[in-house]
Amino acid sequence: MASTSPPHHHLAEYEIWWRNHYNFLKEKGYKLRSRYSPDWVPSWTDTNKVDINCEDGIVSPHYLLLDARRIQDGARVQLKCIDVSRHPFEIEIGRYFCSSPLDEDPSNHCVPIYEVLQVPTDDNLAILVMPLLRDPTDPYFDTVGEVVDCIHQLFEGLRFMHMHHVAHRDCMQLNILMDGSMFIDEWHPSFEYMSHDLKRPAKHRTRTQSPPRYYYIDFGISRKYEASNTNPLEASIFGGDKGVPEFREDYNKLWNPFPIDVWYLGHAIQETFLDRYTGVGFLSGLVSDMMRTDPAQRPNMDDVFSRFQILRQGLSNWKLRSRVAHIDKRSIFDFIAHWARRVQYIVRRIPPTHTSVS
Repeated sequence: MASTSPPHHHLAEYEIWWRNHYNFLKEKGYKLRSRYSPDWVPSWTDTNKVDINCEDGIVSPHYLLLDARRIQDGARVQLKCIDVSRHPFEIEIGRYFCSSPLDEDPSNHCVPIYEVLQVPTDDNLAILVMPLLRDPTDPYFDTVGEVVDCIHQLFEGLRFMHMHHVAHRDCMQLNILMDGSMFIDEWHPSFEYMSHDLKRPAKHRTRTQSPPRYYYIDFGISRKYEASNTNPLEASIFGGDKGVPEFREDYNKLWNPFPIDVWYLGHAIQETFLDRYTGVGFLSGLVSDMMRTDPAQRPNMDDVFSRFQILRQGLSNWKLRSRVAHIDKRSIFDFIAHWARRVQYIVRRIPPTHTSVS
């Protein structure tokens, strides 16, 4: 993503690449923020304002990603630039899960790809257009039922991929996102806890009130196999989580990527919930099995999903409405606020979970 245009002393080099493609993207129906317009003049120019307090002073958090608006309807989207020579299967797998009838299956939690744009200046570069998603752990989870909804969707989604013979190979914590169903305000893509104009914290409902949908993203190192290949073997390839037990052995050894996916997701749940929240200990046995050192001893995703359904059946509505407290957010005020919400949900007959036992 090198740039050949004149520099702009307010922009990083990778931002200049996006600025250089501003008009191309606009022609395709997507408008970048004012910061990336070729005619941009910083809003703090000749004022007493500080750049970091201005919306157009905020740097994009990732050089391959940038948010935009779809001109046709104003919807916010995420643009991802990929090098197809390095990741030749990402578009193919993404489009596969967006094809009919898979795109209509509620078990499909693969991020939708709205469009693929070929970069006119480089045959190896393409831009994926996807919905703008956000960190699934912010805001904090409030109840056991909210955790159950999340885990259900994650297990359901990875099981769906495996049923269609696709190994994600990098389904770690950072490659799981959620939509903005909870949010009343549009949030800023670089500071998700703030409103889009950075003037206040972004207002939101709880997951119980407005349940989000969780998605798997980033199929850059994913692979699809023939149904007849029941034990595909691949050389080790490091994803974002470097703790996979298989990778600590002989690096030249070939491994089945499907049990590695199970370990990745188990570790993501361990880090996201068991290490950070109280009240979720019922997950510990299943997660421990998912993270067994010997991949042959790990359950496959059919078994994981079935075992989770049994766990779910054992949770009463009282338990599902009970509080899960983040270790960094335990106070008497939060306890009282939780109970006030809990009574309100019961009175309004808002269910404690929004996923049914299969």
